[in-house]
Amino acid sequence: GLLAAAATAAAGALVAAGAARAGLRQRKSRTCTGVEAQPIQFTDVCEQTGITLNRYMIEMTKRGVIDADMQSIFNSIREATKVISKLVNRAPLMQAELLGYQGAVNIQGEDQKKLDVITNDVLKKALSYTGKLGTLASEEEDAPVPGVFATRNADGQVQSRGDAVLAETGKYVCVFDPLDGSSNVDAGIAVGTIFGIFKEPEEVICALPSGMGPLDDDAAKCVAGTLQPGKALVAAGYALYSCSTELVITVGNGCIGFTMDASIGEYVLTRPSIRIPEQGKIYSMNEANFNDWDKPLQDYVQAIKAGKGKSGERYSQRYIGSMVADVHRTLLYGGIFAYPADKRNVNGKLRLLYEAAPMSFLVEQAGGKAITGHSRVMDIPPVAVHQRVPVILGSLRDVEECQEYFDKCEDPALRQRCENRMKGILL
Repeated sequence: GLLAAAATAAAGALVAAGAARAGLRQRKSRTCTGVEAQPIQFTDVCEQTGITLNRYMIEMTKRGVIDADMQSIFNSIREATKVISKLVNRAPLMQAELLGYQGAVNIQGEDQKKLDVITNDVLKKALSYTGKLGTLASEEEDAPVPGVFATRNADGQVQSRGDAVLAETGKYVCVFDPLDGSSNVDAGIAVGTIFGIFKEPEEVICALPSGMGPLDDDAAKCVAGTLQPGKALVAAGYALYSCSTELVITVGNGCIGFTMDASIGEYVLTRPSIRIPEQGKIYSMNEANFNDWDKPLQDYVQAIKAGKGKSGERYSQRYIGSMVADVHRTLLYGGIFAYPADKRNVNGKLRLLYEAAPMSFLVEQAGGKAITGHSRVMDIPPVAVHQRVPVILGSLRDVEECQEYFDKCEDPALRQRCENRMKGILL
């Protein structure tokens, strides 16, 4: 069926992928601290192809920025997102197979779209084939699973597993949302894939999430290895499926963007150093929920709409309703994006591990900032795999100005919620 073909294509492409011959002339860029720096220099420039993602990762490995295991993981993500991009683009032509609801409900109580299930399987199998992951965690999975490929018989029983023994560099943990914004896919609106990569800790000691029932040793290790704060991320990124397919990544030394060139079937470097403007003129949030927001956010939005913020400019609203698309625009144009807490969702709705933390890492690497209100998103210790948090991120000055409203707020309940998250307490 389509599911098997898509998963096979993702895995098969990994074997066939080779090093691209490409290059880039020397350019200037800035590091995440704003200090002028020289990017990786490439020789043997091919004017027909430019620098492919594969070539970029090979160079990063040669220079010791990443290891071979990380390169293999990015190869998997590259090929899987190509398959997902094709599925999203073909969905209107294959409505019976790809659009509509699957008939199941995920762990968060949300109805699963058919593409949610298919894209989750594509990404999970592509990553499992690498043998370089200790654990995988997805929005569509009830709990983290071992990051090795398992061969099963017709009854679903595991017959054999791939080799989970890694190189001396150690295991990694990959967390992902395979199709963010999937509720929009039937309408042809931009959607995306979000992922984050942690180094699996040698000793995993943490509080396991409640409500999961008894866990065996392997399951407990999977969960414990996954529950790391965003500041422990070693890489993150997203793929945006829109009028073009774009892949934006970081490995902790800045934010880089690639665009899919359909003529050669490769991601090509188009944004060697993404720097979010220090201040923008756009706010992106669902203002229909304004009356249910926390008072500091209400006051801040009222001020920037009226031109009474620090910049003196009247801000415009732009809101797509797909996090990847809204954050992508914010990275490029500046401003502020928020999916805040409200009266119905006091802890917000975005998932910390595979939405909020990876996106916050990217924004910080581009020179921006990400908070929940009082606290930095990247500092929150997760205590549940599908834990939700409020998110406010974007241009440095815009987010700092918004945070000042929260810091001046004297609502003890609001401050207590922020402090509880930092202590690993969920209410």
